[in-house]
Amino acid sequence: MAQSRRRSGRARIRAERSFSGGWDRHVRSQLTFGSDIRVSDLAADSLAEREFELSPGQTEPDGTISRHSSDQNGNPQCKLKLRALLVEDEPADVELALRALRDTGLEATADVAQTGDEFAELVRKNSYDVILADYKLPGWNGMESVEILRREGLDIPIILVSGALGELTAVECIKQGAADYVLKDHLARLPESVRRAMREKKLRQDHKRSQEELARSNQELEQFAYVASHDLQEPLRMVATYTQLLAERYQGKLDSDADKYIHYAVDGALRMQKLVQDLLAFSRVGRQGMALESTDCNTVLEVALSNLKVAIQESGAVIRHGLLPVVMADVSQLVQVFQNLIGNAIKFRGSQPTLIQVNAEATAKEWIFSVRDNGIGIAPQQTENVFVIFRRLHTRAEYPGNGIGLSICKKIVEQHGGRIWVTSEPGCGSNFQFTLPIKATIQHR
Repeated sequence: MAQSRRRSGRARIRAERSFSGGWDRHVRSQLTFGSDIRVSDLAADSLAEREFELSPGQTEPDGTISRHSSDQNGNPQCKLKLRALLVEDEPADVELALRALRDTGLEATADVAQTGDEFAELVRKNSYDVILADYKLPGWNGMESVEILRREGLDIPIILVSGALGELTAVECIKQGAADYVLKDHLARLPESVRRAMREKKLRQDHKRSQEELARSNQELEQFAYVASHDLQEPLRMVATYTQLLAERYQGKLDSDADKYIHYAVDGALRMQKLVQDLLAFSRVGRQGMALESTDCNTVLEVALSNLKVAIQESGAVIRHGLLPVVMADVSQLVQVFQNLIGNAIKFRGSQPTLIQVNAEATAKEWIFSVRDNGIGIAPQQTENVFVIFRRLHTRAEYPGNGIGLSICKKIVEQHGGRIWVTSEPGCGSNFQFTLPIKATIQHR
């Protein structure tokens, strides 16, 4: 019965249209590349989405402006303009697919491609909202259009429209990048499948645009911080220098109030100078890019400990470490991470002899480094705040510093594709951990 209906449809189309000299081969294609694996025919119920009711002049949820027409009763209807690229060798099937779209309010126009070369040429020249591809064509497979779109860097939803497609084949096609599949005997499903694919594409585009805007905003903020901190250094240096000269020349020669005021001025100028220097150091992280190279973390740790030699001797701290890996990293930045973490462990030591343990262990995808100490610890509710720039948990009278070190560690680790966190309890020490991707790393021997 389906075959007779198909034959009659083709005969009717041939009577209505002439395809002498070849039919229009311009086809518009769009493909969805996503990690979400869906097989709409197998799970149509679970994928049902709410319908959007459009009032005259409203924009479709997929972002395409709709045109208006009226039904027989004069009620306004919205028609979504759609340009499709059909990968199909049967003119009758092209017309049936377009009719299924037009019957549900989609004002569809289409180009047609029958070979891979035609398809590639069309997607380079034109812009399409969706691609409707037959799975099996003489000489090539409709799924090859997925690879062509990838090579061209195009994000166009591809919906397979096939006469027969097994479940295993359908699942594999979805995995490879097809947005959906519709059987030719169930073309009533095609319009909703197209609308859903276009909505998902718009969500991807909105997300990408938001990410780009966020990245641009962050870059501008970092540029401002760099310029501001750099330009502030000279006037602050002048203020600090002359307030110190004032203190040296007039200390004890004026009354006690004057000495106190001079002390406040000198202290404030020096603290502001240090704040600006720390802000400049933070904004410099990653500005020149990262020079990733094979890096022996044992050597990196030795350099960090050498830089902390005086603090280690004065505190009597004992630092132990296991065998550390070789990773792809920026050497100077990784030294900074170890130096800040170990320096903090020394600074926030407790009453007992300071013991710091540095280790690394491998998981399936990443190395997990840990710097564990037996210091004063951190309240659990503060374990995220310690990574916020200039966020201090103690007064300057208790512990010096501006609260910049851990923020720099976080920025460096994240730029290397890792994460950093701390687990701690007051009086029980802290365990700072960070990760680095394990790909392209070599275990140190």
